[in-house]
Amino acid sequence: MAKDLIIVESPAKVKTIKKFLGEKFYVEASVGHVRDLPQKKLGVDEANGFEPQYGVIPGKQKVVDQLTKVAAKAKTIFLAPDPDREGEAIAWHIAEILKETNSDIVRIQFNEITAKAVREALEHPRPINEKLFESQQARRILDRLVGYKISPLLWKKVRKGISAGRVQSVALKIVVDREKERLAFKPEEYWLFRARLEGSAPPPFEAELAKVGGKKAHIGSAEAAEALSAQLQGQPFVVTSVAEKERKKSPPPPFITSTLQQAANQRLGYAAKKTMGAAQKLYEGVELAERGTTALITYMRTDSTRIADEARDAAKAYIVETLGQEYYPDKARHFKTKAGAQDAHEAIRPIDVNITPKDVAGLLPKDQFQVYKLVWERFVASQMAVAKFWDTAAVIECAGAEFKAKGERLIFPGYLKVYGQDTEEEGGASKALPPLTKDQILKLLEIRKEQKFTQPPPRYTEASLVRELEEKGIGRPSTYAAIISTLIDRDYTRMEEKHFAPTELGTIVSDKLSEHFQTIMDVGFTAGMEEALDQVAEGQKDWHVLLAEFTAGFYPALEKAAKDMEKQVLDSGLPCPACGKPMMVKFGRNGEFLACSGYPECKSTSNFTRDEEGKYSFAEKPAEVPPEVVGTCPECGKDLHLKKARTGSRFIACSGYPKCKYTKPFTTGVACPREGCDGELVEKSSRFGKLFYSCSKYPNCDMAVWDWPVLEPCPECDSPILVRKTTKTHGEHLACPVKTCKYRKL
Repeated sequence: MAKDLIIVESPAKVKTIKKFLGEKFYVEASVGHVRDLPQKKLGVDEANGFEPQYGVIPGKQKVVDQLTKVAAKAKTIFLAPDPDREGEAIAWHIAEILKETNSDIVRIQFNEITAKAVREALEHPRPINEKLFESQQARRILDRLVGYKISPLLWKKVRKGISAGRVQSVALKIVVDREKERLAFKPEEYWLFRARLEGSAPPPFEAELAKVGGKKAHIGSAEAAEALSAQLQGQPFVVTSVAEKERKKSPPPPFITSTLQQAANQRLGYAAKKTMGAAQKLYEGVELAERGTTALITYMRTDSTRIADEARDAAKAYIVETLGQEYYPDKARHFKTKAGAQDAHEAIRPIDVNITPKDVAGLLPKDQFQVYKLVWERFVASQMAVAKFWDTAAVIECAGAEFKAKGERLIFPGYLKVYGQDTEEEGGASKALPPLTKDQILKLLEIRKEQKFTQPPPRYTEASLVRELEEKGIGRPSTYAAIISTLIDRDYTRMEEKHFAPTELGTIVSDKLSEHFQTIMDVGFTAGMEEALDQVAEGQKDWHVLLAEFTAGFYPALEKAAKDMEKQVLDSGLPCPACGKPMMVKFGRNGEFLACSGYPECKSTSNFTRDEEGKYSFAEKPAEVPPEVVGTCPECGKDLHLKKARTGSRFIACSGYPKCKYTKPFTTGVACPREGCDGELVEKSSRFGKLFYSCSKYPNCDMAVWDWPVLEPCPECDSPILVRKTTKTHGEHLACPVKTCKYRKL
């Protein structure tokens, strides 16, 4: 009897699903997308309704062949990629490929990878959602049009090889605009006054100056501060009012994608990409000793705070049994999902609340454990009783100046017993005031005055940038991590003390795009486009119409920009040390550098540094060391030297340079694993100095891995190579470079 075939996205899911379905089904993985627009051309027929030209992604033919082979002997094909737009698109493309082999194809989806959820999905198959796919397709074409049309302009006017993105460029503008606000900011002086006081009973406490002469306190100079100090000298501090009341604090809702990324960044210091990578593994399934392969959390790309009734009931049972009835609210908690949210999936929650962080401690890599702990605690807390505080507020007067003191005492921890007691934002430690009464005279222990200056708006952290993108409707939960990674990978921003700082290149690109493509760079327009894409998904708007409306404004702007955009020239203010002409800032593949404006007559170049005011200086050259001889030049017969690029990668060059310009990359000795490619993997380095290993046939082949390649096949996913990695958890080991495959060899 023929078996049915289930196709999921990742090999990890295959293992998890096979655990509870056994041999009753074939289960295969597409390993992400299998088809896409071509890499080397636009791939969109603009003259005929923007019809896309899809093809199998390079390197994925082997996966497609395997899916086709199994589909031929299967009864029904159940397409089960992730339950979102990208997943629907993956399902659509697989169906297009397999329909000639087996036309019995249906779509299923599940929010969690459990036996119950998968079996229920199999019992309720549905057709592929064409409108949802068309929404993803419209987004993909929009991004392709913007990228392929604007990027060549930037190559000509700024630097070769850079690119523009429809959503990423708006995110870049947000970062650049904040930096401009900071540079334009003029600090203002002000002084804080704090009085340390003591009542008739302990503890001593502090009160802060709030008003002077009945008006809000603003002490703007040292002279004014000294005058106020003199005014207060020797005068009594008298309590004029005391207010006490109980305050209740409700728990936050369970995580959605954006709030998980923000919390992981704030509490754990994790980048959005790292958080989502850990969450992906927890969703797909991890090895838990006696439990075997187990999925721990629900789908992690969601903007809904809704949770299933059975999950709420399970949380109630856990809270009551382990903490007590008093820790559960009078009524079950329901959180309202924000307007505009998709609400297609539940919030991010543990699949089984009874699998506590303590149960998996030591069984998971650190990042996965920390993310699971965060998700578990937030979910349980979201269903708990309120925290209760006793607040005291006292007003104290002295010589016409009014001071205020606030006290807080935790009465009942409620949800803080599980989540938030360690952070000021979620409750913090209790800070009590002593017993105070009206007209009570207090003993002054000390008056402290402190000079301060108003601060510019802070640079964005990953958490605050994600929050800004979400609030402004830029992108969707599934895209935040990619947006942030792109800003850094393109050298448009860099991280300084965990904050985004735009590079010179990023600022220039943002300014040029803002000048010539005002609509695309407008936050409101980009948010409106997200709404329009939602309308396509809901069947309220035709995707052809959406693209036609967009290009009606985009094409004329593109044509005008091609004529009007000026070539970027940036004077460093430094004279060339060789000829005296101005040194200009240039943007090369390896980053920014100084080059003589007298080129090609003068080829002088230099690295540089900049101070806080933006002033350029020549960088000191490192001391030279004897080069390593690695062979003989095949062109001139002189020695070949092993050299290092500015960003750290090694290469081989003729010692006869500049007369002989022979060079070749440093090879790993491992052939490129891409089918049909005769290149080899060679050492390269990113703009930030991170080594990676890419095909020597680039740009014809874009195969690349971040770790040293080893010619040994992966026994789980048939990758022709493994890579050598070193991690805190496993030390030095071999691992599969395929992101969705977790094979490692210790």
